[in-house]
Amino acid sequence: QVQLVESGGGLVQPGGSLRLSCAASGFTFSGYTMTWYRQAPGKERELVAIVSTGGRTNYEDSVKGRFTISRDNAKNTVYLQMNNLKPEDTAVYYCNAQGGLFNADYWGQGTQVTVSS
Repeated sequence: QVQLVESGGGLVQPGGSLRLSCAASGFTFSGYTMTWYRQAPGKERELVAIVSTGGRTNYEDSVKGRFTISRDNAKNTVYLQMNNLKPEDTAVYYCNAQGGLFNADYWGQGTQVTVSS
């Protein structure tokens, strides 16, 4: 059974930091591109950061220099280190896995991040 379980969300003050984790199971993690998305109230879901199977990364412009995506294939986990958080980063953050023989697409349940003073 495929599972993506996000954790690490919460309430943080502007300028603070959080580290999100997404633990994967039920598929060959190392063969999948991993992506963090977010969705703010009333807005469409947007890509935040992506890490390829080879470790290449890319980021949405507003988080460049503040967020870092990384993966640990030994632990089947992808991380999102978020620094210098801003109120506009408030959203539900989702983990996505895409890849495999049939280009499967898996989603986690999401974790809430709220940036507020």
